[in-house]
Amino acid sequence: MKRIILFLMFTVVGFGQTKSIYALVDAKMDKIPSNLSTSTEGIAEYINANFKSENDKTRAAFYWTASNISYDVEYLGAIDVKEITQDKIKNAVLNKKGVCMHYAEVFNDIAAKVGIKSYVISGYTKQNGKVDILSHAWCAARIDNVWWLFDPTWGAGYVSQRKFFKKFNNLNYKVAPSQFITNHMPFDYMWQFLNYPITNQEFIDGKTLLDKTKPNFDFVAQIESYDKMSDLDKAKTALVRIEKNGVKNNLIKEMVLSKKSEVDARQNNEAMDKMRVISDDFNLAITMFNDFINYRNNKFKPTLPDDDIKSMIETPKQKMLDCQNRIYKIGSYSNENYANVRSLKDAIIDVLKQIEVQEKFVNDYLSKSKSARKTMFTKVTWFGIPVR
Repeated sequence: MKRIILFLMFTVVGFGQTKSIYALVDAKMDKIPSNLSTSTEGIAEYINANFKSENDKTRAAFYWTASNISYDVEYLGAIDVKEITQDKIKNAVLNKKGVCMHYAEVFNDIAAKVGIKSYVISGYTKQNGKVDILSHAWCAARIDNVWWLFDPTWGAGYVSQRKFFKKFNNLNYKVAPSQFITNHMPFDYMWQFLNYPITNQEFIDGKTLLDKTKPNFDFVAQIESYDKMSDLDKAKTALVRIEKNGVKNNLIKEMVLSKKSEVDARQNNEAMDKMRVISDDFNLAITMFNDFINYRNNKFKPTLPDDDIKSMIETPKQKMLDCQNRIYKIGSYSNENYANVRSLKDAIIDVLKQIEVQEKFVNDYLSKSKSARKTMFTKVTWFGIPVR
C-alpha cells in the first residue's frame, strides 16, 4: 500500500539572504514572456538566455518558483498519490498552484535544465520551537562547488487560517547548512550537508550546534557514491541512514515504512527484469534444442562434422544451465510473482532432463562407427512451449 506523506507550508521566518543583491535578476525574471512561463523548458530557456553565472541562474529559478506558484491549501485534503514527478511539475507550472512537493520539484527541474546540480529533499520542520505535524520538502543546490539549501515554499508566502498569503521573502534562499538545520530536518541525514550530522533527537531538543567530537561524515563523497548507485541501492542505503539516525516521531516512522515499501517494490521490479531476460534466454535455448531435435529426426542430414553435432546439443545445454544458475540469484520478489518464477524454474529442470537424454544419444552416436550410426535413429518429438 502506498503511504501518503503530507507536506507543510511555512508560517514563520527563517534564515537567508537580503533581496537587494538580487534585484536585477528578479526584475529580469518579472519580464519573462508568458509563453515561456508555462513549462520548465521555457523558463530554463529564458534563464539560460539572460544569465551566465550559476549564482544568477539559481536565483532566477528560485525567484520564478516562489513568485509564481501559490500554495494550494485545498490540495492537502486531496493529495493524488498516483501523480508522478513530471505531472507534478507540469501541473504546478501550468496552474501556478501546488504544495511544498510541487515547489521543490519545479525549482529542482528548472535548476537541472539550466545546469545546476540540485536535489529534492524530504524531511520535517520545526516552527516556534515545536516540531510540525506534517512532512515537508525543500531543495539543495550546488553553486560554484558549494552546497546551499533552498525552501521555495517558505519563500513564497505564508498560510493563516487555511488561506495563503503571497509574500515573497529571501529568508529561505541560499541558506548555509549549519543555519538551515535549526528548522529543517531531513529524514536522511546525508542531506544535512554537514560533516557532523545531528540526530533526530538533537533536532527535536533544539541541540543543533555542530559537535566536532562526533565522527567526521564526508557527505560530499557519500553523495558522489550515491549518484552512481542503482535506484534500489539508493533506497536501501537511505533506509539504513534514516533508521540509524533515530525513529523518534510518527513522521519518521511513516518515512521508514514508505522507504521499506520502496525497497520491496524496487527489489521486485529488479528481480522481474532479470527474470524477463532469463526467459528470453530460455526461449532461445529451447529454439536451439528444437533445432537439434529436427536435425536428429532428419537422421543427422545434411552431414556435419562430429564437433558440430556435439556443439548442437552442448550449446543449448550450457545456455539452459546458465538460466538455471541465474534464476536462483534474481533476488527478492513479491508473492504475486512466486508462481511465475516457480514455473520457469520447473521448466528449466524439465528441459535439462530432455537435453541430457539427447546428449547421451549424441555421445553414443559419436562413439560408434559410421555403419553402426545408421541403425540408431528413431523419431523424436519437438520439445517445449516457450515461456513468455
